[in-house]
Amino acid sequence: MKIAFYGSSLLSSYWNGAATYYRGLLSDLARRGYRITFYEPDAFDRQQHRDIDPPNWAEVKVYPANIEAMRAVVAEAARADIVVKASGVGVFDTELLEGVVAASQPDAIRIFWDVDAPATLAELRADPGHALHRAMPSLDLVFTYGGGPPVVAGYRSFGARTCIPIYNALDPSTHYPVPAEERFVADLAFLGNRLPDREARVEEFFLRPAADLPERSFLIGGNGWETKAMPPNVRSLGHVYTREHNAFNTSPLAVLNIARDSMATTGFSPATRVFEAAGAGACLITDAWIGLELFLKDGEEVLVARDGKDVAEHVAALTPARAAAIGQAARSRILAEHTYTRRGTEVDAILRKMVLEKQQRSVA
Repeated sequence: MKIAFYGSSLLSSYWNGAATYYRGLLSDLARRGYRITFYEPDAFDRQQHRDIDPPNWAEVKVYPANIEAMRAVVAEAARADIVVKASGVGVFDTELLEGVVAASQPDAIRIFWDVDAPATLAELRADPGHALHRAMPSLDLVFTYGGGPPVVAGYRSFGARTCIPIYNALDPSTHYPVPAEERFVADLAFLGNRLPDREARVEEFFLRPAADLPERSFLIGGNGWETKAMPPNVRSLGHVYTREHNAFNTSPLAVLNIARDSMATTGFSPATRVFEAAGAGACLITDAWIGLELFLKDGEEVLVARDGKDVAEHVAALTPARAAAIGQAARSRILAEHTYTRRGTEVDAILRKMVLEKQQRSVA
C-alpha cells in the first residue's frame, strides 16, 4: 500500500522534535511493505540542518514553502491508498489538511496524525472555525503521539470516528550506548528547544537546581537558549544533531526530561527524549506526569521529580554506580516493551483492518 505522509520534516530535527518519531514508525512500516512518500516544506532552515540523507525506505519530496508548490504536492494525495496529514507542519497547515482530504481517492484511508494533541485539542475548544472541525467528518482515523484516555475522550467529543494513541518508542538501531564524549560531560544534561509552553518548567526543573548546586555542572542543548540568562555552571550547546544524541545521553551522570505544559497536564505523553535516553542506557530524571508507570518504574528505571528541589536532591545523591543501574534497568524495560517494531505492529494491524472494512463497505 502507498502512504502519502505530509509532515514537518523527516530529514531534519531542527526545530522539529517529531523527526525521530516519524523515522522510527515509518521505517518499520516500510519494512512491512508500505511504500512511503514523505512531503516536507523547505522552511525554518531545516534543510540547512539535516540530520540524515533521504533514506532508502521512503521517498522524500521537499517542496518550496509557497502556495503553488504546496498545491502541487497536495494533488499527489490522489495516488495514495493511505493519506496522512500530521499536525505542526508549520506552513500551510490548514491548506494542507483541507487539500489532501479533497484530493484523496474516495476509498483511501484519511488520517490526521497529531504530534501535539493536548495543544490541538485546546485550539479546537477555543476556535469553532478551526479547519480540523470541518475536516473531522472526512477523516477515518486520528492517531496521536500520546495523551492516553484524556486525548481519546477529547477527540471523540469533537466527532473523531476513531482516535488511537501511538506512543513514542525506541529504535535500537539508532539509539544505543556509546562511549562518553568530553564535550557532553556534566552532572545533569537537558535537551529541548526553547518554547513558550516549556520555558517556565525549564526554569523550575533545570535552572533552579543549577543555582542550588553551584559546585555541579549542568548542560543544556537545543535551539533558542543562547539569549537566556543562566547560572554560571550551565553550558549551552545550541542545536544538537540526532547523530549526537547517543553521546549526549551517555556522557552526563544523568539526563533530564521536562514535559511541555500541556503534555504534563494531560499526562500519558512521554517525549522521544525519554526513549532515546533509555535506549542509550542513560540515568533519566523526569518531571512527574500521570501515566509514567506505563513506561518506566519510579526509583528503579527512572527518577521522578515534582519540582526543582527534587531534581537537585536526585543529582546530589546520585552515584555513578546507581546511575548506571537505573540506566540499564530502563534500557531493558524499553527494549522489552517499547520499540518501534512493537508500534509498527500496532499501526500495521490498524491500517489493514481499516482498509479491509472500507473495501467491504464500498462493495456493500
